[in-house]
Amino acid sequence: MSNEDITLTAGDAEVTVRPGNGGRVGGLRVGGLELLRQGEKFGCFPMVPWCGRIRDGRFLNGATVHQLPLNSPPHAIHGTARDGAWRTARASEREAVITYDLVDPWPYAGRVTQVVTLTEDALTLTMAVETYDDSFPAQIGWHPWFNRNLGGDDVRIDFSAAWQEERGEDHLPTGRRTDPKPGPWDDCFGMPGGVDVTLTWPGQLELKVAGREEWVVVYDEQEAAVCVEPQTGPPNGLNTLPRLVTPIEPLEASTTWTWRRL
Repeated sequence: MSNEDITLTAGDAEVTVRPGNGGRVGGLRVGGLELLRQGEKFGCFPMVPWCGRIRDGRFLNGATVHQLPLNSPPHAIHGTARDGAWRTARASEREAVITYDLVDPWPYAGRVTQVVTLTEDALTLTMAVETYDDSFPAQIGWHPWFNRNLGGDDVRIDFSAAWQEERGEDHLPTGRRTDPKPGPWDDCFGMPGGVDVTLTWPGQLELKVAGREEWVVVYDEQEAAVCVEPQTGPPNGLNTLPRLVTPIEPLEASTTWTWRRL
């Protein structure tokens, strides 16, 4: 099938899926309000096969050192799948399934499947990385750009994290954990009970970002948008907390965003 845009609808919610533009969710409209920042690089893109920055673009698999292109010098950032064209496996009114085959510069063969499911009050994104070849470390995450403002007051971000990863001068976790500090943030937080972050646009909409994984990066240093990024490990996690994809065990993760009008 093609990689043309897909539109999902449920009640007054509408989602645009863009397989041809990095497998991203290009838009999420609720009652006519567009929640995601618009543009080729925005919306909500999948971070796979890694999330955030990899130090110097290098990671180990056993004793083998791999070098990735430094697309955010001096680091490699946010995986390769957001730069590729995904293919539509199937689509219906409320669900789309899209796939992406891992290719250079990623050094291992594998397939990513993303399922986008819409109901009247929730959007669920599920991703899996699988291989029938060599095992490799990987991460899964999502990078939504939520509009800071929907025409009223600015969004408020509320969450309770068990810890904050201390951020070094190079923007990567130092390995130390601290008590969560007030924003602005470009920081990774730990939530052992699962990701649970609430965005509130006062008088308009409340949206909860949830997931079973225990890591979330919150980024609110830009004027136009804020990012709440659930992921399967911290930045540089291919090196510090590798999760192996093997022929008998894929890596899977999901996040659900639930909203209500205020």
